[in-house]
Amino acid sequence: MTRALLAANRRTFASLRKHRNYRLFFAGQVVSVTGTWMQNIATAWLVLELTGSPLAVGVLALCQFLPFTLLSLPAGVLLDRVDARRVVVATQALSLGFAAVLAAVTLAGIVTTWQVYVLTVLRGVVLVLDNPARQALTFQMVGRHEVANAVALNSTLFNAARVVGPALGGVLVAWVGVGPCFAANAASFLAVLVSLLRMRPGELFPLDRDGDAPGLVRGVREAVVFVRRTRPVAVVLVTVLAVTTFAFNLNVLLPVLARETLAAGADTFGVLSACFGAGALAGALIAALRGRASRLVFFTGTGVFGLAQLLLAPLESLPAAGALLFAAGAAFTTWTANGNATLQLAVPDRLRGRVLGLYFLAFNGSMPLGGLLAGWLAATGGTRLAFAVAGAGALAASLVAIALLRPPETNARRLRRAAERGSDLRLDDVDGRPDLDLLEEPLRLGDRHPDAAVRSRVAERCRVRRPVDSDRVRREAHPARPERVPRSGRDR
Repeated sequence: MTRALLAANRRTFASLRKHRNYRLFFAGQVVSVTGTWMQNIATAWLVLELTGSPLAVGVLALCQFLPFTLLSLPAGVLLDRVDARRVVVATQALSLGFAAVLAAVTLAGIVTTWQVYVLTVLRGVVLVLDNPARQALTFQMVGRHEVANAVALNSTLFNAARVVGPALGGVLVAWVGVGPCFAANAASFLAVLVSLLRMRPGELFPLDRDGDAPGLVRGVREAVVFVRRTRPVAVVLVTVLAVTTFAFNLNVLLPVLARETLAAGADTFGVLSACFGAGALAGALIAALRGRASRLVFFTGTGVFGLAQLLLAPLESLPAAGALLFAAGAAFTTWTANGNATLQLAVPDRLRGRVLGLYFLAFNGSMPLGGLLAGWLAATGGTRLAFAVAGAGALAASLVAIALLRPPETNARRLRRAAERGSDLRLDDVDGRPDLDLLEEPLRLGDRHPDAAVRSRVAERCRVRRPVDSDRVRREAHPARPERVPRSGRDR
């Protein structure tokens, strides 16, 4: 048992053990991301206090994520032309400045809603570059073999901070107000800047970027063509887009759930956020232990994420809401970590920045619309209606995605069974199924069906491979030595 636990621990934290640059980056992010979550909870609460409107919190989400909608594709093209580490240094320094300004106007007592909105838009513009740059830098720090583990560890870090940050932020808001939260976040960026500057660039894995750097239009077109031709990547991106639009609006709904549905204050808001974060942390640790990407786990995670919110909709109990948010958090990191790792492993280096830009466009670009929709639903029918729509949307997206990625061999099995029975298979069945071109497993339909035309067409369309005669292959690979003819009596 002890040996198994030690082996699991080694697998879970493999990237941290093997790569010094990643250890530095991870340590800096522990401090910085915690501060960011403190600011997230404080900003939402500040806007709710200033306006008293759930819709205004939805507008805050619009300000944060609208830059992703407008700038994600140009940011991805730019990222494929520059050094990801330098980009992250610049974006973290700018984020420090914006947090310091927000802290100053809040502590001075002159903060207004429009100031919060403007600073949030500026922060969103910086994050458009920062998010894909950090993911690309992660790939360079650990390489292809550990990228799935590192992505899951990043999710672990992010969601551990989601537990600590909102809980600490809720306590600080309740005790001393929102201003100190913004000041603490500004100071936290110093940790990640120090870690980035202490990295050894020579230890980063090189990227294989063939050819000249593309222009904006050609770069975007290349990324879109790659996604269209790679069906699993396209389905993952569309699923992320649908789920985040309808179901990932907790930054809008949790303040309303705490204040309006549960009739509580900022401390309860912090507890709810921490429950979601604790579940997300558990899910991320499980993903890190697995250390590999899986589309099945991705789709299961999106379905459970929607189901948990659907069950949360009618509840007005803090313990029950906390338990379901824990389940939603575990499902959230399950599908985000597997989706991110799937894309990282599928994309070539020369397109990495652009495809990651598309990923964050799908993940964050629809949040302006989703935030407004969630705010309007909460204002119209409360969190009951908003969570019901969110859960139904995520479940529907998961089911549609599973149907789109149904393995092509499903149809092959049906055709094989029909051929073995010698019936129920016509020439139209073969001609009408283009997915037969994708089959790679050995089929013997051409030997068994009574209709010669069907046998011929199946063999042609399926590229039938005959069962391998292992004895013949062995004889050809190792031909028998010719019998030696004795040359003298001594040989006899």
